[in-house]
Amino acid sequence: MSYYFNNSSASTIVEDIKTNQIAKKKQKIIKTNLTNYLNSVTKDGTASVSFYNLGATDGSSVSNRTETKLYQKGSLEVEANSAKVRTAASTYKLYLAAYLMDQKKHGNFSWTDENMDGFSRMIVNSENDFSEAQVAKYGSTELSAFIKNQGWYSPVFQDNQAAHTTSYSLQLLLEDLEAGTGAFSNSNDQAKILNLMSKQVYRSGIPAGAADANAGTTVQDKVGFLDDTNNDAAIVTLPNGQKYILVIMTNGHKQSGLSGFSRIAGITKNVQKIVYGSDAGTKLVNYK
Repeated sequence: MSYYFNNSSASTIVEDIKTNQIAKKKQKIIKTNLTNYLNSVTKDGTASVSFYNLGATDGSSVSNRTETKLYQKGSLEVEANSAKVRTAASTYKLYLAAYLMDQKKHGNFSWTDENMDGFSRMIVNSENDFSEAQVAKYGSTELSAFIKNQGWYSPVFQDNQAAHTTSYSLQLLLEDLEAGTGAFSNSNDQAKILNLMSKQVYRSGIPAGAADANAGTTVQDKVGFLDDTNNDAAIVTLPNGQKYILVIMTNGHKQSGLSGFSRIAGITKNVQKIVYGSDAGTKLVNYK
């Protein structure tokens, strides 16, 4: 049997091989730099970071084949201290949102005016009355069973204790939310939640850092702060359409209230530059 290739086909094959080689080389450098940087900022145990690249949105301005290969979904995932169980603070409300959307699919929750008001304040202003009422209504055992069934860290909720989770678990939840899968499979509800997250009022963490790295970057996120804990879990979209998930959980460093979000902003800015900066993947950097 004989195979024939015209010059055009042969050229395309060669070009694809070169594209893949360039992309893989850059991916290796980016992941090495990002791993080293995140290891440096989590070394003292007071931070956990999870990064997951989502690729480019449909209709984005990303057209270069090398860039498309380079940022293929999940190709640059890096975790640091991501399995450490930490105080969730108000990021627990993302788990509650997932549970309520699952209840809605089964006819046990609806968007009444009261529920819409409470849910909105829970996400946008991080108010506690609605979320605490829902946790009391359904109970920590039922909520934790649902969360465990999703493959996320459990138990998030325990009686008479602050909620706990991991950065990796929040990343997995945001993957489902961004993709519109699992509890978030209703596209209208998914869009509603993402819209509320884009309007949440505490924006000095990931939103500030991402915009500082690249003006015009948009962020849909949920924060949490309690005592010396500051957390931020976000879906980030760059002006060119590249998207990523970033979860940063911090404590210590004499932070209190909202003071730790400047630390989160600094980590975000560096992460975004390492992965998406103009010189991303061109050279190894020592972050010690």
